[in-house]
Amino acid sequence: MPNTTSGTATFDKTFSIDEVIEEAYQRVGIDQLTGYQIKSARRSLNIMFQEWGNRGLHYWELQETNIDLIENQAEYHFFRSAADDTSDSNRAQATTNQVASTIFGMDDILEATHRTNRTASNQLDVAMTKIDRSTYSALGNKLSTGTPTQYYVQRFIDRVTVTVYPVPNSTAASADMHIYYVKRIEDIGDYTNAGDVPYRFVPCMVSGLAYYLAQKYNTELVQQNKMLYEDELNRALTEDGSSTSTYITPKVYYSNV
Repeated sequence: MPNTTSGTATFDKTFSIDEVIEEAYQRVGIDQLTGYQIKSARRSLNIMFQEWGNRGLHYWELQETNIDLIENQAEYHFFRSAADDTSDSNRAQATTNQVASTIFGMDDILEATHRTNRTASNQLDVAMTKIDRSTYSALGNKLSTGTPTQYYVQRFIDRVTVTVYPVPNSTAASADMHIYYVKRIEDIGDYTNAGDVPYRFVPCMVSGLAYYLAQKYNTELVQQNKMLYEDELNRALTEDGSSTSTYITPKVYYSNV
């Protein structure tokens, strides 16, 4: 008789935060939880997600959009949240899938192009160069106008600021700045929510929380949980990379004749 399977692959979607917390506490030897312990674990999960942001690129938060360039405007602001966006005249207006929107929670911009004819069959992208603060500071005339070829990203507490150079003139402003950007991992919300992570990161989310909780409640298990956490996180980060075609070229040696 053939085995019957579930026919689903949605465990990461239905694995709620309260279950993550319960599993992590069991790994440090605690089964009966108080309200404070649940609250403490939720706080630790949020801290861990902040720490993941320092680990490098999280591809599941990679998105793309178009910044609507404005004539004579060099700076464009992306705010952490709607509460931080207080009638800023440099607020970036983005267009994603032809729908105008305001983007919140951006962490960084990875790639950018100056895009003309966004919706036409003769669409054209010209790569823009990301520069650092020193390079931007050394530019002689930062008010020079033309078609932007460079951009400078500043990451503040409440916003990400993108400065383009040269400043868009009327021709450049009729086009867009197409960007690939990374968003911050969303905070842990209600206990019935799922974590803002793909299935690959579910094991290290649990083991990471167990490591954090061991530091509070069972220090004898700290090293054990840390090793498991780092191992599972490294595997997830490796698997989360963007794969490309691989070509193997044999090395040929010719003997002297």
